[in-house]
Amino acid sequence: MFHRILSCSPRSPLQFVAGCYSPICGSTMSDRKRKAKSAAREPAAKQQKLASTKEVKEAKAGGWLQGAIQQQRTENKEMSFNEKRLRFISDAKKIKQGSEGVLYWMLRDHRVQDNWALIHAQQLAVKEKLPLHVCVCLHVPKSELSTLRHYSFMLKGLEEVEKECKALDVQFHLLHGSVGEVLPGFVSERHLGAVVTDFSPLREPLKWLDDLKKEFPQDIPLIQVDAHNIVPCWVASPKLEYAARTIRGKINKHLSEFLTDFPPIEKHPHTAEQAAEPVDWEETLSSLSIDRTVGETEWAKPGAGAGLAMLESFIDERLKLFDSQRNDPNAAALSQMSPWIRFGHVSAQRVALQVQRSGKKAGVAVSSFIEELVVRRELTDNFCFYNENYDSVEGAHEWARKTLKDHAKDKRPYIYTRRQLEEAQTHDHLWNAAQYQMVTEGKMHGFLRMYWAKKILEWTSSPEEALSTSLYLNDRFELDGQDPNGFVGCMWSICGVHDQGWAERPVFGKIRYMNYKGCLRKFDVGRFEKKYSPKASS
Repeated sequence: MFHRILSCSPRSPLQFVAGCYSPICGSTMSDRKRKAKSAAREPAAKQQKLASTKEVKEAKAGGWLQGAIQQQRTENKEMSFNEKRLRFISDAKKIKQGSEGVLYWMLRDHRVQDNWALIHAQQLAVKEKLPLHVCVCLHVPKSELSTLRHYSFMLKGLEEVEKECKALDVQFHLLHGSVGEVLPGFVSERHLGAVVTDFSPLREPLKWLDDLKKEFPQDIPLIQVDAHNIVPCWVASPKLEYAARTIRGKINKHLSEFLTDFPPIEKHPHTAEQAAEPVDWEETLSSLSIDRTVGETEWAKPGAGAGLAMLESFIDERLKLFDSQRNDPNAAALSQMSPWIRFGHVSAQRVALQVQRSGKKAGVAVSSFIEELVVRRELTDNFCFYNENYDSVEGAHEWARKTLKDHAKDKRPYIYTRRQLEEAQTHDHLWNAAQYQMVTEGKMHGFLRMYWAKKILEWTSSPEEALSTSLYLNDRFELDGQDPNGFVGCMWSICGVHDQGWAERPVFGKIRYMNYKGCLRKFDVGRFEKKYSPKASS
């Protein structure tokens, strides 16, 4: 839950003998002449293909993925936009006459390329012969969840976006304030004729969108494009799905239509009269009122380039282990892509395309990974979009609410405060190690996240406190926190969402149970505890 590009035929075996023997070496002089003449007439296109194959082989030795993706974008310049990816939030459908630009309000998907929302915005602007603008509204809530870890990753990714936009003659604007406060005035001041934004199923972004609709002039189209899911959320299902088994067929039915290549964002042909103000990113980050005790991570560098480098290493090194070792926290078998997908630096659709194309030797691991990346991940967007109580016990199935209520007053073996849990001060060395890794590195293995959350249910005074505590810790420390995957992961572990009832037991009722002994059977617990022991690292 929490969960190669050009090929050529292998050389003949004869060519490996002594490193020089080939059929030509044993042929007659007349044979050699005929073959020499044939080679001289070889089409230039074939010669170029051989050279291209050599270049790709050399590139693949290091940094091959970027070149492969660039080639794919070049080949798909004329690809059309699937209108099913969008929905109109406004009643207006056509760009206002006399407008001076089109705006992409970048909300969830912080990238230039492989971004269906920006692709649509550029196509609209080109059709109307208008400049193209991109804006981000920077608003920092006063919260323990507003940390340096998250805002540094976000802003450094946006710095990369600004550079790409400038090179493509797209105006990038960083607006300071909440959407309702700053965006209507910006649109009016710049005389923008349409606003395109991306899709988030979470409560606050949906409210921002609704508020914006009320503030906007009725003649300006407000368009939302699902640039985050491969199959748009509203296309995959029009309702709340019960589990992966109920949405899997619906998503798979649409994959051939939506799992396509991307056309590139190209240099925009219409320049804005008024250029965007350059952003001082260092000053912006230093000026934010955020919690700087939760520091930046070393293992995950922000931006699309770093994300694609992580994807390349997954395809080359870890994908082959994914199916058999993905539940072992000691094994390097996971993609590690969640931060870049969560912040929108890399498209999940791009990840799926490249894994399918370049990971064929990994066999069944590819289908296992696509199940996690597509079905399981898009199920979490479905849950948050169609269930307004996605972060509350009230959002659980009726059977789960009942069993948790029936066992709410059961005696707990241990009771820990939020602070004790945050500081990894429990009797369970494995749990402490997982919590310590999350605090220090901003990540936790998917299998351990389930165990971690279920122990919080067992060690706090009520299911409500358990859910609140798990979400607080996940969203404060996990680099991929404050995301549908995190909400649903905690809801699955504590409230049985997308699961079924199991044998009844104290505290858990019919919620699926996990314990230390079960972990011992799964992986080398001692090895993990030793690596991430808070005492050993202090």
